[in-house]
Amino acid sequence: MKKMRVKEIYTLDDLRKWKSIDPPIRLGVFGDPVAHSLSPQMQNAALKACKIVTQYARFQISPDELRSALDLIRELNFLGMNLTTPHKIAASKLMDEIDDKARRIGAINTIKVDNAKLGGYNTDGKGFARAVRQEFALDLRDLRVMILGGGGAARALALQCARENCERLVITNRSFATAQRLAEELREYFTGPRVLGPVPRLQAIPWEEAAMRFQIAHLDLIVNTTPLGLNRSDPSPIPARLLAPHLMVYDTVYREGRTPFVSAAIEAGARAANGLAMLLYQGALAFEIWFEREAPIEAMREALM
Repeated sequence: MKKMRVKEIYTLDDLRKWKSIDPPIRLGVFGDPVAHSLSPQMQNAALKACKIVTQYARFQISPDELRSALDLIRELNFLGMNLTTPHKIAASKLMDEIDDKARRIGAINTIKVDNAKLGGYNTDGKGFARAVRQEFALDLRDLRVMILGGGGAARALALQCARENCERLVITNRSFATAQRLAEELREYFTGPRVLGPVPRLQAIPWEEAAMRFQIAHLDLIVNTTPLGLNRSDPSPIPARLLAPHLMVYDTVYREGRTPFVSAAIEAGARAANGLAMLLYQGALAFEIWFEREAPIEAMREALM
């Protein structure tokens, strides 16, 4: 059989005409866009460290191609797949089985293929919690957090904050109704006796400068889960004039150089980090789901440096 040429990015058309590669590609990430993803270098380093003879690759898959792409990885006997923007919520509805936590989130970022069945998982929340601990030496339970966004990553991170009993959680999204729905889904976690003076422990606010400005004094950590920052021309999701030195900023976006949000935060005197640590830890958890063994975290970390 003629072998397929190794490519930087594969497409749905490639999956339809799939040919053997040596070592075989049986893992990857679906995204739109996906060219920025550093998951291949991290996961391929892990595979090499564990002497697992397979490869991990990027797949440019648009939303209307997702169902077909999932059917193909099942047919082609892939081991699993990661999902990034914008597939996390849509893919959760296309699984044969779904982990309880992922079902509660309503979004997945990891698929395990087992006997032609697709199982959905979400490692974003735990990966985020470990990243915050690494970058800021603090746990979510000690923080007042505002999450920017309402998609799959936002849902996972908000639930993690709630489960870890964070001091306070504020959710804002361009669709205020989406932010409100997410806050209501988490209400049960915030019914305890903790009181924080003039502001509620759980709150959805409009994506407006005035509303955000009021919140700044009552926050410790602001987290961007929107795609803003993937492109160099993107603005910071929050105007730089709102940021203050007491804040910590975590941008789940990562790319070469600082994202606009991280740059704005550092210029304001705040502590800030991009999404590389979260990528590392959620990726290690995905590896453990696929292979049921401990991930070689240091080999993965080194591949990202």
